[in-house]
Amino acid sequence: MTVIAGRYRLLDVLAEGATGTVWRALDETNGHEVALKDSRVPPGLPPDEAPLLHARRERGARAAARISHPSVVRVLGVVTEDGRPWTVTELVRGLTLAETLEAGGPLPSREAARVGAEVLAGLRAAREAGAPHPGVGAEHVLLGNDGRVVVTGFGGAPQDDAGPAAELRSLGALLEAAADDRSGPLGAVIDALLDEGPEGAVTADGAERELRRVAGGGARTPAGGAGADGGGSRTGGGSRTGGGASRTGPVPAGAPAPYRGAHGDDTHAAHGTSPSRRQKAPRRVPVLVAGVVGALLIAGALVYHAVRDDGPGAGPGAPGGVPSTVPAGSGAAGADGAPATPRS
Repeated sequence: MTVIAGRYRLLDVLAEGATGTVWRALDETNGHEVALKDSRVPPGLPPDEAPLLHARRERGARAAARISHPSVVRVLGVVTEDGRPWTVTELVRGLTLAETLEAGGPLPSREAARVGAEVLAGLRAAREAGAPHPGVGAEHVLLGNDGRVVVTGFGGAPQDDAGPAAELRSLGALLEAAADDRSGPLGAVIDALLDEGPEGAVTADGAERELRRVAGGGARTPAGGAGADGGGSRTGGGSRTGGGASRTGPVPAGAPAPYRGAHGDDTHAAHGTSPSRRQKAPRRVPVLVAGVVGALLIAGALVYHAVRDDGPGAGPGAPGGVPSTVPAGSGAAGADGAPATPRS
């Protein structure tokens, strides 16, 4: 097998695109697997411009190495082989969003919102690091077997940056294609992202906050935290009830099946608001009623004995007697000497 820069042994092809081929490779210095991408010259480019293209891509890759965020693929370095730069990144095991949609169809709204929130968080981190994404698409979003959402495809030149507003519209288009339902709260966020109105109609901060709220189902926390009506959201509104959980369980590394966590039947229980728990809540009402009735019976018994003990003579209230403080139970004698009926 081919070894790049005397260090990275190419194992197999992970993906191919217009700008290059991504390989799974083995770092022979430490035994770790990495992803390695070469730089492909597009057809028709004059030969004297190829070095400029390679240099620009290398600068972009080195800029992307400054990004530190769990939703952005980690760039480990850049090496050169045959005059071409090869970008070394962490190896994320999973499928791209494009592959997932092709294999399993659109995602449930809450899972699509989770993916969108993580993508937007990664894009914001990249912009803050001075390495904005040249244009995110479903092929640039990796859904890891461990539940991570990772944005790839960085390395564009500064002149490729279309600006924050275009970035939000790209995310809106991505979510429009990825979500199975636009009639609910997620649809309002998508509409806001796609809105080409005045600059600042929707902000990245507001959009990410609202996407996370939709992903979480909009449920109030036990401590009374922000829920369906809280959190200062700028887009969307209304009650949030949803389907799946925002996160999925781990899939064994190297599993050939597509990323299925978003479509599984086990996605309803991750946020503590599953249907089974909501159905059990009304059972508390009869318990409370029984408690109130019991308290009234105790009070009635006390009053009864207090009134009865006002008279002279024997009885529990007579000298040496012990006053009763509980209702007569099964087998106890009532006022007429007959067994008392148990109270419930």
